Amino acid sequence: MFSNSIGGVVFVLLFILLFPISLLLVVLTSTGLIKLKSVNAINVISGISVFGISIGTAALILVLSVFNGFEDLISGLFGAFNPDVKITALKGKTFEVNPEMIDGLKKIEGVQFVSQTLEEIAFFEYKGNQDFGIVKGVDEFYKDVTSIDSTIREGVLAFDDGSRYLAVLGVGMRNKLSVNVDDYLSPVTIYMAKRSKSATKPFKKRFVYPAGTFVIQQDFDNQYVLTSLEFARSLLDMKNRVSALELRLDPNLDQSAIHSKIQDFMGSDYAIKNRYQQEEAFLKLMNIEKWMSFAILCLTLVLVAFNMIGSLWMIVLDKRKDIAILKSMGATNTTVRNIFLNEGLLLCTFGMMIGFFFAIILYVSQKTFGVVPIPEGFVVDAYPISMRIIDFFVVAITVVVIGLIAAIPPALKASKVSALIREE
Repeated sequence: MFSNSIGGVVFVLLFILLFPISLLLVVLTSTGLIKLKSVNAINVISGISVFGISIGTAALILVLSVFNGFEDLISGLFGAFNPDVKITALKGKTFEVNPEMIDGLKKIEGVQFVSQTLEEIAFFEYKGNQDFGIVKGVDEFYKDVTSIDSTIREGVLAFDDGSRYLAVLGVGMRNKLSVNVDDYLSPVTIYMAKRSKSATKPFKKRFVYPAGTFVIQQDFDNQYVLTSLEFARSLLDMKNRVSALELRLDPNLDQSAIHSKIQDFMGSDYAIKNRYQQEEAFLKLMNIEKWMSFAILCLTLVLVAFNMIGSLWMIVLDKRKDIAILKSMGATNTTVRNIFLNEGLLLCTFGMMIGFFFAIILYVSQKTFGVVPIPEGFVVDAYPISMRIIDFFVVAITVVVIGLIAAIPPALKASKVSALIREE
């Protein structure tokens, strides 16, 4: 899957470089080896902490945006092969259909097209090259249910030419079999195991001629060979049976309501899956990786927040006399503590806003110029990226909470400063 390890590495390096500097300055100023005002140590460490928080905020936004981009991209790729709704049998690999069932589905408000498909694992051979894959028979409505015609890289989307059956292969299958789409005389041989145990020959052999190739997603490209539904039924000796009914819905209507109507019509013996459910395992894995990466970057942001602890701690050391004066004038421990908590939140918010600005600049650059490319062989040339408003709220809450936690130790230290301190 797509990892954002670069962001984590950058963050760790940032911590390794910045945290020892701030820690050294804290130690030297606490022991009196250097004077605060002579080197402006407080300003230096405050600037380091704000810089670290801004980089961390930008990294969090960009990581979520990159995963959003991949999610949108892959969902679009799946959409070219997967329908809005897929109906399969809960028991068995195929089920029987009849005109009444098809007509009933078409009459449901919101159902625009219904396509019948039949697929099975088969063995393919082309000019001595052999491999296993999946033969999928589709009817004339399949191109209306999916966007398969937009994925054709070579040749045409056609399954017969009037005298022979044609096939459209995934580019991965084309490569494994070394199929020449322009060779109209060399067929792809498909072997299918016979269901009858008494058969003299255990395999049935049929021929299709390559008409084109499609490019969708690696899992599909490396397995599928599309043929006509008539050819697939002949190969499998199945009449009026399908592996699935694939439906296209009206995008302007309530999808969940249509989904419920379809389920009520088909009954409890059938599984009705939407686009997400058809690739649920893959999308869940991607979502888990997204938030795991977010959590790792949050951890590194916590480490960088130690710089803010150092800067606030040094402010407390430098302002002990001022704190004592405030307390002698009536300020309570809570008042003093809140002053430094607000100081921490101010530094954190300032860094966060700078980080948002950096993230937006990088987002625009990536969308416009593709500054971070992807190696050749992928469906896009640069990393896809997509910003969502909800991500800004999630990151803002995360950064503010981390900043508040980082400000607590110095604030507690300040609240414990006595109203009477010894002149040094």
